Amino acid sequence: MNSIDTQPAASWKRRFRATNLSGQIAPRDLARGMVLSNQSGVAQLYAWNTTSGQLTQLTHTPEGKPNGFLSSDGRFVYYFEDTQGNEIGRYVRVPFAGGQPQNITPGMDPYASLSFNTSRDDRAVGFTTADQHGFRIHTVRQDAQAELQVPQLLFQSRSFSTGPLFSADASCAVVATTEGTSGLNFRCIAFDAVSGTQLATLAEDDGYTVEPDLFSPLAGDLRMLAISNRGGVKRPLLWDIRTGARSDLALGDLVGDVEIMDWSPDGEQVLLLQISQAVHQLYRYDLASATLTQLEHPAGTVFGAFYGPQGEIWANWQSSAHPPQVIALGSGSRVILAAGDVPPSPSWRSVQFPSTGGVIIQGWLAVPDGPGPFPTILETHGGPTFAMTNVYHAGGHAWVDHGFAFLTINYRGSTTFGREFEQSIWGDLGHWEIDDMVAARDFLLREGVADPAQILLTGWSYGGYLTLQALGKRPDLWAGGMAGIAIADWAMQYEDSAETLKGYQVAIFGGTPDEKPDAYAAASPITYAEHVSAPVLVIQGSNDTRCPARPMRKYEQRLRQLGKQIEVEWFEAGHGSYVVEQSIAHQELMLRFAMRILG
Repeated sequence: MNSIDTQPAASWKRRFRATNLSGQIAPRDLARGMVLSNQSGVAQLYAWNTTSGQLTQLTHTPEGKPNGFLSSDGRFVYYFEDTQGNEIGRYVRVPFAGGQPQNITPGMDPYASLSFNTSRDDRAVGFTTADQHGFRIHTVRQDAQAELQVPQLLFQSRSFSTGPLFSADASCAVVATTEGTSGLNFRCIAFDAVSGTQLATLAEDDGYTVEPDLFSPLAGDLRMLAISNRGGVKRPLLWDIRTGARSDLALGDLVGDVEIMDWSPDGEQVLLLQISQAVHQLYRYDLASATLTQLEHPAGTVFGAFYGPQGEIWANWQSSAHPPQVIALGSGSRVILAAGDVPPSPSWRSVQFPSTGGVIIQGWLAVPDGPGPFPTILETHGGPTFAMTNVYHAGGHAWVDHGFAFLTINYRGSTTFGREFEQSIWGDLGHWEIDDMVAARDFLLREGVADPAQILLTGWSYGGYLTLQALGKRPDLWAGGMAGIAIADWAMQYEDSAETLKGYQVAIFGGTPDEKPDAYAAASPITYAEHVSAPVLVIQGSNDTRCPARPMRKYEQRLRQLGKQIEVEWFEAGHGSYVVEQSIAHQELMLRFAMRILG
């Protein structure tokens, strides 16, 4: 281990401060776009003149604004306005040129929401809200003068639901719901977006999912691209709502999951993203000829690709050695919006190892210079419906800078590794994931990477939960744990979390705490509090409605009563920090904790 570099210009701090950018373009005005960037020191939304490259800051919230939605004509940027990141509030919009936010739902009480969309012709916007009665999907019509009408209820269900997605001319709206399915499996329901009349449904057999993704860009065309896992992996299909016909895209022997990125303005081609063993590759698919063309781009991760000016394809790209930026695909991958410079950073190496039942687990490994074994950080990502890919990770590099090996894994429950892999944890959270963490430890020891007495756990959100769960279920294996915005008691979390997350929780557990008390107890770190033997550091947001404060306060109290070593650092925000200096402070806190307990 190296002593902590506390200098203001320390390499590890410069990586956190490097400008990150990701963008999207208005499909009906390619000169206008929207960018999410941390260039002010806090993640905020910017209007983007794609011709000049000029960025104009639109949001100024102290805790940051991590998500926004650009209207198709580029006239407005929509975002969710809440209180200190608590994710309870209302949707607002600001003009592209900037100005005061306009509440688009003035007659509604504050709500929680997880989805928002606009139609290509901007005649409609839609969003999902959730309350004690379940999920409600609303539409708001907009006239030629951009005046918004009163929200109308399109669909409601007690089951987890999202949407709507609109056809190009806003005549049709499609929602996704788990009503009538098991777990987090969805089916699609299409409605007349004006009258609310149900038009069609698309569903798979029980145990499988089909989710709406993108409508045709052509007015009057009711074809939609959706994603199904009927074949064991997620693949795109074309659904004609008018006729009911569905057809899978002919992808030949392509392996892994395939996601939809964009549909060309002429309706003839689709951009696809293949994800195989956490590696990203873009393709262009011609609908008429059913041909697939691999696109040239650097190795790394693509979080969104779209058709840009002059027919170019632009992508939000990053890698473990390079912060997020916007590039144009092709020879040389021209940079459209450049990220900030960073010190040289080691590239991650993809690794695989067996876990219980012979299941193969994939992860990303980085090690410091010199011979091992090293003190080692084992990270688990959030979600669990997520996968860790070759991404820029300032925190991971900070550990390597200070002499630690760093391994982040895609445990069972992660997406893009197939249906069985993802669904294996449903109803049994915190079981198979811990097996995979133990298997990761065994791999690190076999390879001579880790010192067995110096392996620490870390993760945020669901990854923070797994950190606490592993400390309690396998206390003999870990030197300590650092959990961010973590879950400590699933039943209490259900009582306190936003209604959107309650619906998600019911779906993934297969019931409420009253209906599945044993499953909730077995999945909760507080159940294993008496077994914890290693020191614990928790970093928790006091305004978080996804991982609320009360369960963590109860967990802290319980560990202290048992004489365990626990430190809890509270910060004034919701589910995570989007303030650069706060992220640096949290990383330094973890570095000091790790070095103190390892001596």
